[in-house]
Amino acid sequence: MGAQEREPSVQPVESPANPSDLDREVDDVVPEYRALATDLGAAVAGDVRFDEYAQILYATDGSIYQSRPAGVVYPTSVEDVQTAVEVATDHDVPVMPRGTGSSLGGQAVGPGCVILDMSRHMNEVLDVRPDEQRARIQPGVVQDDLDAVLAEHGLQFAPDPASSNRATVGGGIGNNSTGAHSVRYGITDAYTEEVKAVLSDGTLLHAREVVIDSEEYDHIVGKDDREANVYETVRQLVEDNEEEIAERYPELKRRVSGYNLDRVIYENEDGEQVINLAKLFVGAEGTLGVIVEAEISLVTVPEATTLALYCFDDLVKAMQAVPVALEYDVSAVELMDDEVFRLASESDGYAEYVEPLPEGTAAALMLEYDSELHDDFEAAIAATNERFLDDGNAFDVVEAYTDEDQADIWKLRKAAIPLLMSLEGDPKPYPFIEDATVPPAELAEYVEKFEAVLDTHGTSAAYFAHAGSGTLHIRPVLNLKTEAGIETMHSITEDVTDLVLEHHGAFSGEHGDGMARTEFNPKMYGEDLWAAFKAVKTAFDPGWDMHPGNVVYRDGPDDIGPDSERGVGADMRENLRYGADYQSLEPQTTLDFTDEGGFSDLVELCNGCGTCRQTGSDVMCPTYRASNEEIQTTRGRANLLRAAISGELPESELYSERFQTEVLDLCVGCKGCKSDCPTGVDLAKLKAEVKHEYHQEAGRTVRERLFANVDRVSAIGSNLAPLSNWMQQLPGADFLGERLFGIAAERDTPTFRRETFVDWARSRENRVSIDASSDKVLLFPDTYTNYSYPEPGKAAVDVLEEANVHVRVLAPSEVEPSGRAAFSMGLLDEARDRASTNVDALAPFLEDGWSVVFVEPSDAAMFQDEYLDLLSGGDVRTVSANAYGICEYLNTYRVYDEIEFRVSGEHLTYHGHCNQSALNRDHHTAAVLRAVGYEVDSLDSSCCGMAGSFGYEAEHYDLSKAIGRILYDQVDRSPGESVVAPGASCRTQLDDRYGERVSHPIEKVHEAIV
Repeated sequence: MGAQEREPSVQPVESPANPSDLDREVDDVVPEYRALATDLGAAVAGDVRFDEYAQILYATDGSIYQSRPAGVVYPTSVEDVQTAVEVATDHDVPVMPRGTGSSLGGQAVGPGCVILDMSRHMNEVLDVRPDEQRARIQPGVVQDDLDAVLAEHGLQFAPDPASSNRATVGGGIGNNSTGAHSVRYGITDAYTEEVKAVLSDGTLLHAREVVIDSEEYDHIVGKDDREANVYETVRQLVEDNEEEIAERYPELKRRVSGYNLDRVIYENEDGEQVINLAKLFVGAEGTLGVIVEAEISLVTVPEATTLALYCFDDLVKAMQAVPVALEYDVSAVELMDDEVFRLASESDGYAEYVEPLPEGTAAALMLEYDSELHDDFEAAIAATNERFLDDGNAFDVVEAYTDEDQADIWKLRKAAIPLLMSLEGDPKPYPFIEDATVPPAELAEYVEKFEAVLDTHGTSAAYFAHAGSGTLHIRPVLNLKTEAGIETMHSITEDVTDLVLEHHGAFSGEHGDGMARTEFNPKMYGEDLWAAFKAVKTAFDPGWDMHPGNVVYRDGPDDIGPDSERGVGADMRENLRYGADYQSLEPQTTLDFTDEGGFSDLVELCNGCGTCRQTGSDVMCPTYRASNEEIQTTRGRANLLRAAISGELPESELYSERFQTEVLDLCVGCKGCKSDCPTGVDLAKLKAEVKHEYHQEAGRTVRERLFANVDRVSAIGSNLAPLSNWMQQLPGADFLGERLFGIAAERDTPTFRRETFVDWARSRENRVSIDASSDKVLLFPDTYTNYSYPEPGKAAVDVLEEANVHVRVLAPSEVEPSGRAAFSMGLLDEARDRASTNVDALAPFLEDGWSVVFVEPSDAAMFQDEYLDLLSGGDVRTVSANAYGICEYLNTYRVYDEIEFRVSGEHLTYHGHCNQSALNRDHHTAAVLRAVGYEVDSLDSSCCGMAGSFGYEAEHYDLSKAIGRILYDQVDRSPGESVVAPGASCRTQLDDRYGERVSHPIEKVHEAIV
């Protein structure tokens, strides 16, 4: 497909349901902030949103905290940031910059703040200088996107947080982030060379190395302005507190709390003493100013890596092995415990990654080796094997040499945090002390003492993370919906900070201060440095207008800072997402939510980690990828659902027209969140339930009835063909269809065949009798295959019979449509009726050894998954367990081994179906195509954007095409000669782009038969 002319890269589109025009939204502005919103809307070029939905969407991050901001501004330029800051401070409203909102300490939660979302527009890589190993970036660029640009130069940004596929580099600078490779590379402050930041008075400060007492320095401090005061204050504070800095700042690879007074003055490469305020902005969490540009240094990318995963039967044994591991040239030393493995094994998306681990693994220590440190990986692993397996306490090792095997292990490791939050029920392993750091040699002793703290408080915890740097993510299991649980959290934190001080460690080695740890900074740093921190804050931000109350706080209104309550006090128990007063409604539901613990529990599984904002892999979340709108993420929809069921919004809001159109209707039902969301927030299921309740009150539109009964409409079209096809081509027919039914005039609707697929099957003799075959298949006639495009169905019959499988094509008189269309629109009564009819009809066959096979993957997924939510009992479980997509069936039973294929050598680009991917069944098709003899480029693609009826709906056409262009771009970059896709919707979207018929994979299998 590389020869195809490419369309321009997809640009974010404004959905009609999410207007950015403030004039249209002005009636929705929260009255308290109407004047501020109006002034901002008139002054900045970017979008301004101060309605209640915007407040809820930005009230949380990946932490345990929640507090509504004043509103959100999406700046497009440095000038926009300056203007927004000036207008907000004029209105006496504080300001907070934000990237993805994946932070775990509450750093991206700003009570009453104007949020500056830097991720929407200010996300460019401005300059790369490979020879200098430097780059200039805007703060909103996602780290993986940055690394993709740097990869062509063999470079990367060294800090690598687990959230790198959605976290912004600006957020990482604000948090002083790091990741698994800090053992080798250190953390963000080591790579942030310069920043440009907007201060609270609108000043644009360029922070970089300035030689102390040089002409440049004297020029800066000789001015009577904010910049001069900052330089003089910081220098004086560092010099006055030299001994205290040396004593209080621990000597660790990771320490990200407080302000970096220990790093702001140093000797440069020429031996000159310099002051670099950029180092102070790192880890400042937006409390000193808004970073609008940064210059970062880079490292080379090793040509190859390998992993060794050492398995221990005891956690402490694994801890004791950490100092030993650091004796070797390793680039990462990571830990995971059995709780992580258990949760992964129970997750649809991660179970396969746990399979290589031997039984009895209580903890695993992962060592990475790279080619810049080792010439011979096997020799390197043999050396550590001898130490750990022969002389140590590890009982087994999993060695991973290929990129694929290593990627699987890293995916398991990076999913640990959100996986832990998937525990059912109210007690969960919450983050509040999860990144305390101690010298690695003291880890084992620290863990034993930590266990004693947990025992004292009657709880347990999960352990994982960056053992090589002395950082463990330890999450005690608590119920923060009770007063007792909240007080236990605070008490544990007091004990753990004592323990950290005892080991001369850092309370935060990765996740920063935020709302969780700011309270304890005076305890960690002492009275003198605490006073210095407040003086730094006041020098940069005299009015405490920038994200007040984080990193530092004021002891009272008379303390340093403005004469107000701003920034006074810090208590980790305040602003909790789930506090003692939290309550949620548990509605009576049509679908079965037992496995999820109930409707509200499924909603609350969203912990805000922001995985749904990833754009480079997996399925979730296609509408966000095309629109760049927070409301179109799984997290955004879950946050608004939770607000409605918890009373933060009126319960009736769930069934309002706005909630339906802005929150639910733009979910395409791809089901990607069911597998890609580490906690398994199945938004498609939640949407179906709420839409059903909405229909009970509002009824159903003509278009909904039409699409829900598309099988009957298609049957009429087939009976009237070719007249029905001719009528569709009449001038004005498309315009009439849009006016009457809301079907996009730009879309070509399916044409119909007079002879249906079922007619064809009934007119022919079965080539394989039941007696001659050990395998029996009921082939389900989906609507599109039966009435519009029977070729994949015919190919499926021929391939199965060539493999000596007896095939019986079911007739519409025997079964109903699957109910997929009705389910997707929340018409659950119709969907359940059809499911019940089909289960009753098929269960006797399946108990007698038959399988039911589908050409259309969305119908297969309906039988495999949604039927279990619609119905109960043994029959539906039997039907679900014996339902297969056509290639899934071929691969599961390897029936293609019975067929002789010619070796084609053709290179195919394979776009899988999102529903199949969500159920972890998508790999079967690529496996079959390769077994047949094709080369296959299996795209890591999202939903095609058609999503059944979604792409036909006039109001969703633009968004559907925007999603489709993302797929087109992937196809264009693929080396495949032709595209295959199993979904009828996918093929329709691809046909529109390439002007040629895209094949179903089973057609390609059929073509290869000798």
